[in-house]
Amino acid sequence: MLSKLDDAPDVQMKELRQKYVSPSEVEHAIRRAIHSYLENAPLRLLNTSTGRLCDREAQIYAFMESAECKKILSSSVTHAPLQTEPIKEAVAKYFSWVMLSHRWESKEPLLHDVQGQVVYKLDPVGTVVKLQKFRELARDAGYHWAWSDTCCIDQKDNAEVQRSVNSMFIWYRNSALTIVYLSDVPPSSKSGALANSAWNTRGWTVQEFLAPRIIIFYQANWTLYLSDRSTYHKESVTIMKELEDSTGIDAKSLVAFRPGMTDARQKLQWASSRVTTFQEDIAYSLFGIFGIHLPVIYGETKQNALGRLLQEIIAQSGDITALDWVGKSSGFNSCLPSDIISYKPPPCTPPSLTEDQIQMSVSSLRDAAVMKLASTLYARLDSLPVPRFANRRLQLPCITFPIITVRRSRGQDQKTSITYEVKADGLRDISITTEDKLTQFSRAKSTRQSYLLVRPWNRYDLELLDLADETESVDDRSEPESSSNDSLSSSSQDDDPVDSESNERALRLLVRLGQPFGALLLAQQRGGEYMRIASDNSIIAQVKDVTAVHDIMDIRTLEIL
Repeated sequence: MLSKLDDAPDVQMKELRQKYVSPSEVEHAIRRAIHSYLENAPLRLLNTSTGRLCDREAQIYAFMESAECKKILSSSVTHAPLQTEPIKEAVAKYFSWVMLSHRWESKEPLLHDVQGQVVYKLDPVGTVVKLQKFRELARDAGYHWAWSDTCCIDQKDNAEVQRSVNSMFIWYRNSALTIVYLSDVPPSSKSGALANSAWNTRGWTVQEFLAPRIIIFYQANWTLYLSDRSTYHKESVTIMKELEDSTGIDAKSLVAFRPGMTDARQKLQWASSRVTTFQEDIAYSLFGIFGIHLPVIYGETKQNALGRLLQEIIAQSGDITALDWVGKSSGFNSCLPSDIISYKPPPCTPPSLTEDQIQMSVSSLRDAAVMKLASTLYARLDSLPVPRFANRRLQLPCITFPIITVRRSRGQDQKTSITYEVKADGLRDISITTEDKLTQFSRAKSTRQSYLLVRPWNRYDLELLDLADETESVDDRSEPESSSNDSLSSSSQDDDPVDSESNERALRLLVRLGQPFGALLLAQQRGGEYMRIASDNSIIAQVKDVTAVHDIMDIRTLEIL
């Protein structure tokens, strides 16, 4: 019909044609909208109406044959020029999906059990009932599609597993609704049952309640948890407070979590008490939380999986808070822990000064000689590169303090760990407890084994990136000399400070460096590299005299295996 109008000689007929859009043009627009929307959608979904599993092609076919598609096609043809927003809205509404978060139980219905079957016609026994009730809830809520990790992933297809693991966070994030099923929470439970549920101990469930914007908790009999009829349970103060107290995750993150590498140490602590069926999953379950895409290699060790994750966090962000842990070193790299449980203790946070205390300390340091050395120190630290991590080797910029004495403490009865009294140039004496056996030595009795206590350099922690005149690219920064006997005269920053603001910044930095800090104990290897010696507790060190600036001028970038 429209093609005849195109060829019509009558002007009025041609004007009439301009009021219409060809069906093919509308169909192309619909397909573009579908492909765009499904780009970040699960590969396989359960049709809540038919009860059948559908791959991407079947999902699109279902829409093209649906009443919704026919309606948008009809309305778009008669409203030239083509309006794409109504098409996008119709597509988004139709393809919205519901995700299930639950604890896996024995004999869950897998893909091969459900493929080609009608879910609601399956024998309602065991965990099949869970899948049937989930489908029913999703359908009754007005959604056409539902996803469960039990039957919507082909566990035998490595490529699909790889893509699913790396996309899982996005799928939960983009879901219209996430239903959490607490199979061990009986009806009419009181507040606290959620906290004690096995669901709340699993590694994968962290992203499953952080990622979704809309989430609802259901008890074992599929009634609302605490009979809470909030529109969605992230609006429930009671439920969010229970989750906050039981997980240690702050309320703001629970309600409006943003993935990424900010506060890496805190996010690792969230997962430190979680368990997974496969040991590698404790690392894989965090990919989405950190916004990282990495190969999924089932069969690798837990240390390797966690090591790859931590290496990527440090390599991409330069954030070294992931080095703040206690426990055993990893075979992946000695600066990383062998188990995520090493992040369970709170991060090392030595006491800090108030602004008034900083100002008082700065005033006491306004000596010309100290000020010049502080400015030189500031310039050298400001020129350090960010940490680099690749091929299991960590390039770590730090302030180093050579150890001059190691003695075993007297009167010990430890069976596995030993406490040592340690002296280092420029630092107050400290005690270190470790399972590793250290070589005892002193100035009078030297040893071939060389040890360092180091302060990892973190520009972000020390507030050097908030300067308005900071325009130099991190990648353009030059490597400092590695020699420990660098002289101050070799620095290119020997000129007097040009303004009082620079002096103020340098002195404030000096004051901060004089405060207690979390140190790493390193042992030099034959090739000149270093390895971290793990300790049973955080090593808190402090310089002896903040005015002795020479003691904190041994600045290097160390290679750690």
